[in-house]
Amino acid sequence: MWIYLNDRFVPRDEALVSVFDHGFLYGDGVYETIRSYGDRLFMCEKHVARLFRSAEAIGLFIPVPMKRWPELLHESMTRNSVGNAQRDAYLRITVSRGAGDIGLDPALCPSPTVVIMAKPLTTPAASLYEKGVDLIIASTRRNLPDALSPHIKTTNFLNNILAKREAIAAGVFDSILLNWEQHLTECTVSNLFFVTDGCLRTPAVECGLLDGITRMIVIQLARERRIPIKEGRFTPTQLYRADECFVTNTSMEIMPVTTVDRKLVGDGKPGLLTRTLQELFREARMRFCEPVSPR
Repeated sequence: MWIYLNDRFVPRDEALVSVFDHGFLYGDGVYETIRSYGDRLFMCEKHVARLFRSAEAIGLFIPVPMKRWPELLHESMTRNSVGNAQRDAYLRITVSRGAGDIGLDPALCPSPTVVIMAKPLTTPAASLYEKGVDLIIASTRRNLPDALSPHIKTTNFLNNILAKREAIAAGVFDSILLNWEQHLTECTVSNLFFVTDGCLRTPAVECGLLDGITRMIVIQLARERRIPIKEGRFTPTQLYRADECFVTNTSMEIMPVTTVDRKLVGDGKPGLLTRTLQELFREARMRFCEPVSPR
């Protein structure tokens, strides 16, 4: 495995980061995950733009110019034999504050640490898409937006990890986090949608959640098909009464949900609108990829 570290590709065993790196010491950094369909990166410009917005929000300089990222991502795929006709790629970009003396002052770190990892994309089992997955509502609450903005895709992921531990303990696929007002926000690594009376509903960004890129595409596809959609503030009770539910992210696309807190969603099977949106997404996804490989 070849890792891009700062200014060069190195073998995995040589991809070493200092114990004084503030990403390790304090979770001071940002990241993005990107996938490919074959050799074409999915929503690359949007992901890289969000990486730069996250970095700007915490005052972190990214030394790699925005226009160079597609080239580096493609080289990472090529070196690791992914992003081809045989294997879609999963890419993770991490930019941390870098190594510096112990202390919270960002000025202690003269140079950020930049990492790109590429590996074969692993998607959930096909059976999960057929039968749907189980969720719980976590007791862990989403961070207050005024304390840590959800729009910053930060490497400080402890809030989500605590909720994920609850899901693992309950033996379910994932957890839903509520906000400070007991409204639905998102799952640990995905956005939440549900359907009531033919209307597609999803928590508004103002509830304290990351505005996912696949979330944005699902909303766009729904509007193109004139499917009623509402972004708003919703409660667990409204979710319990839903006819359908699904979650979205870049790697798994659209995953049906058939129980929440052991309560059946609708008839306990993936719903018609969920299936429709899955098909619309499959039909449209290549239009959201690079038009041609830049290599």
